[in-house]
Amino acid sequence: MANFNLESVKILRERLGTGMVDTKNALVEADGDIERAVEILRLKGAKGNAKRADRSTSEGLVAAKVIGNTAYLLELACETDFVAKGEKFGALSEKVLDAVSAAGATNVTEALAAPADGQTVGDLINGEAAIIGEKFELRRVAAVTGENFEIYLHKTSKDLPPQVGVVLGYAGEDAATARSIAQHISFANPEYLAREDVPAEAVEAERRIVTEISENEGKPAAALPKIVEGRINAYFKQVALLEQDYAKDNKLSVAKVVADAGLTISGFARFKVGA
Repeated sequence: MANFNLESVKILRERLGTGMVDTKNALVEADGDIERAVEILRLKGAKGNAKRADRSTSEGLVAAKVIGNTAYLLELACETDFVAKGEKFGALSEKVLDAVSAAGATNVTEALAAPADGQTVGDLINGEAAIIGEKFELRRVAAVTGENFEIYLHKTSKDLPPQVGVVLGYAGEDAATARSIAQHISFANPEYLAREDVPAEAVEAERRIVTEISENEGKPAAALPKIVEGRINAYFKQVALLEQDYAKDNKLSVAKVVADAGLTISGFARFKVGA
């Protein structure tokens, strides 16, 4: 008979979050040795990771942290909302965020290679995924520099962790307006800070499209340049933060609100789980 009791089962399940049957089987195989049972569960789970490689990770959470003059934002994804809202997944996200920010990682490749608990972040994520039995993925990482920061984490459901995250870097004293701008970003989803930041090839591609649309609409040739420029300006209002109408007052541009508040935005990042 295996040398373990219900207390051993409880300890192991609380530590790893594994199911009752898997926990008991591992303890039987390990003859009651909890540490050996942990190894067994991890090894069995690691084999399952390969089988889960093609699964979709449409759930998860966003998390953010500031260290010095840099704010970090990440999206950690999983398969189900049940796991996403669990304590184990939340604790993993904090460990990953701490490791990513400590290493100064600015992208997923750097983040996965960052040291964490005597291993890499990639190994840490895979190990936890193996135990819980779902595919986990560090989908995105961003780093924003600035003098001051506003972090806005939005829950789309009260039962889930934050699903939309924004970090805003800025100079200035008006923290209330900075928070309002971060909330605007979460809603309006700009891709760039200013129109000057939009890649030239993206602008030219948009110009070709709106020109063709305008021509197909039968617009007078003489009026085409003005019509096309109007539609290009509308494009900038869609993708560039400072060009957008302010969410709280669409009679004002974000640029006007920022200027009136004495703020200078150094950068921002926005992630939405699964998007």
